[in-house]
Amino acid sequence: MTERFTGTFTQQEPIPEAGIAAALAVLQGGRLHRYNTVPGEIGEAALLEQEFAAYTGARYCLSVASGGYALATALRAVGVQPGDAVLTNAFTLAPVPGSIAAVGAVPVFVGVTEDLVIDLDDLAAKAGQARVLMLSHMRGHLCDMDRLMAICDAAGITVIEDCAHTMGASWNGVPSGRHGAVGCYSTQTYKHMNSGEGGLLVTDDEMVAARAVMLSGSYMLFDRHLAAPGPEAFARIKYETPNISGRMDNLRAAILRPQLRDIEAQIDRWNDRYRTVEAGLRNTPGLTVVERPAQERYVGSSIQFLLLDWAGAKVQDVVARCAARGVELKWFGAAEPVGFTSRYDSWRYAPSEQMPKSDRVLAGLLDMRLPLTFSLDDCALIARIIRAEVSAVWQAG
Repeated sequence: MTERFTGTFTQQEPIPEAGIAAALAVLQGGRLHRYNTVPGEIGEAALLEQEFAAYTGARYCLSVASGGYALATALRAVGVQPGDAVLTNAFTLAPVPGSIAAVGAVPVFVGVTEDLVIDLDDLAAKAGQARVLMLSHMRGHLCDMDRLMAICDAAGITVIEDCAHTMGASWNGVPSGRHGAVGCYSTQTYKHMNSGEGGLLVTDDEMVAARAVMLSGSYMLFDRHLAAPGPEAFARIKYETPNISGRMDNLRAAILRPQLRDIEAQIDRWNDRYRTVEAGLRNTPGLTVVERPAQERYVGSSIQFLLLDWAGAKVQDVVARCAARGVELKWFGAAEPVGFTSRYDSWRYAPSEQMPKSDRVLAGLLDMRLPLTFSLDDCALIARIIRAEVSAVWQAG
């Protein structure tokens, strides 16, 4: 009998009971706006910022409305102006080049390797074209951050890290988001903490932090932040920095704080699922497993594999056959973007030249979510289905 998976790839775990209770307390008080507090009260957003700064080891943290807003705010806060070039990954999702375009800057795309990380040789070759790199740790894959920072430091490039898929990850013990000048995180439903939408920004630079707080819409209430610079930093920029309102509210912060307390245990659970699927896919003819370097602590909330140099029709056949058995794979090689699979040449607002080496990788790239609602048995079953369908198409020639 042919096995079939009957789970749902978009079903998340429920919000923890502590988060539900905290959210109800905020709702009962009615003070959802982060600055709507009574004397002596500390809002949930301010507490979340303090706790996330401690978790990442950052001096400053700001909670905002979305991960994309965090990215655009970081660009503005480090001084990116309309018309400036900003280096970024060819392999990423639309909010990354979208944030660059949103501030009037121009993305310059850097290639992707078979390890699904930014091509550091291509980065070194293009280092003179921009003074800022928005580095996307796409789908949770960390490049050699030591070499990347050496390249950027030598070229005077400011690094902003998009950590939407790497909250809790690290390279050589340094948390993702803490190598560059700014780290940006997402708390959208499919990320490592779930508030529906939301974002966090961390930095050690007091002026970047002060500008970010003002940009987010502080209405001069920056003294109500627990993880922001002192008033002297704001005195220098408060009348010159526009309000581009994008604050996180207390309701979402209340939901997130208990999740932050549980995140290390959740990471272990994701990685158990990742390793189960990875083991099941190893040594499948025609399929390349993406090897993870020893220096990387990853968070396996999704998994990717490559069908390198396969004809597009055969990759589509694998996707369709797996779908018929209940397994949802995303393909980055399709001519048109579908859902979360857009690529550098999909974004007509961003100029690009063809990148043959990257195109080869993207043409064979398949991606799959691993929600924590899957059991380890589910993951083993999913791997068996993928293995069987890839093998069938491979053997058919």
